[in-house]
Amino acid sequence: MKIEGNVCDRFRDCNLKKLTLFFAILGLIVTTLIVAWSGVDPVLHAVLSIGFYGFCAIVLCQLLVDGILGLAWHVAFPELGYWRLVGARMVRDAVGSCLPLSQVGGMVLGVRATCLRVKETSPNIYLSEATGANLVDITTEVMGQVAFILLAIIFLVTYRGFHPLVMPIMGGALFLVVGSIGFIWTQRNGGRLLRRFGGVFVRKMTEKWKNGLLDSVDAAQDYLEQAWSHPLRIAMAASCHFLGWLGSAGILWVTAWFLGASLTFFQAVAIEGVACAIMSVGFFIPAGLGVQEGAYMVIGHVFDISAPIALGFSLLRRGRELTVGISVLLIWQFLEMRSLHAEHYHTKIENAKADQFTVTPVRTFVYEIPNKEEGDID
Repeated sequence: MKIEGNVCDRFRDCNLKKLTLFFAILGLIVTTLIVAWSGVDPVLHAVLSIGFYGFCAIVLCQLLVDGILGLAWHVAFPELGYWRLVGARMVRDAVGSCLPLSQVGGMVLGVRATCLRVKETSPNIYLSEATGANLVDITTEVMGQVAFILLAIIFLVTYRGFHPLVMPIMGGALFLVVGSIGFIWTQRNGGRLLRRFGGVFVRKMTEKWKNGLLDSVDAAQDYLEQAWSHPLRIAMAASCHFLGWLGSAGILWVTAWFLGASLTFFQAVAIEGVACAIMSVGFFIPAGLGVQEGAYMVIGHVFDISAPIALGFSLLRRGRELTVGISVLLIWQFLEMRSLHAEHYHTKIENAKADQFTVTPVRTFVYEIPNKEEGDID
């Protein structure tokens, strides 16, 4: 039975990897076709027209937005430290934009980055706490995203009336609202449900593993309930995420200015919000390949932006995300290796101290001297 279970798990993991790779290749093909349809030379001219200093400007703007996103997380969990959360957030985004993984994979590695101790004085964060903190941050981000999309719909209707895109985008926003409500309910009640009905799934486990799993679930549930017991923090975190989404629209506005496109900030909010709503549908596609390019071209056409410029928006966004993301991943890997080396070194020191104070038992030998009998001569 154990062998069959392992085979099934490996088969499931293999199919999941193949499916992720399939969507990544499909998205890359769609992106290539979109660039070919728009014309390579016009797209290349639009991208290169930003210049070196212009590209550095939008990268700097991206770092400022990352700081706002870290602040949103820190508002909900002030005890975890601002810079630790900024780094973990940047790692989570970098994995989703640079590696052939879905957003779920980015969250998993984001949990790992949250547990990382950069300094010896930094507090330890357990896996259950890091998982709960990431779940709450993603939820508050979705709450801010819904408000941003609704604002984008208002601006879209203001500039273009009831465009055919309005109803699908409103449907997508409603889907996000329902999903976020269900996500919040799951976070607040999931642990109790697993404790109540989880025996069906863990009955084949040994008693040690079963108790360990349920205890971990209880710890994560307690941490989530503690986070959601501060509604003011949650509201402030969602508001900061909303400012972060406005910052992403600001980056688009700055990019359009460098490319020579006539675009106001309110139009940039409408474009970025609608594109965000479209991309949220394809969250399972690694890095949103193809989906992001198509979204910018569709909404760009609504605002009379040429296809090469609209595609330039998407490619420059990928460029700044790759520039920041690759740097973040390299730094993160360096810190991970340093942390593992320090942990190994401290383990050796502790073992050496333990060996130093270990008392080695000494064998004692007792020799019996035979008694002399009468008549024996010395």
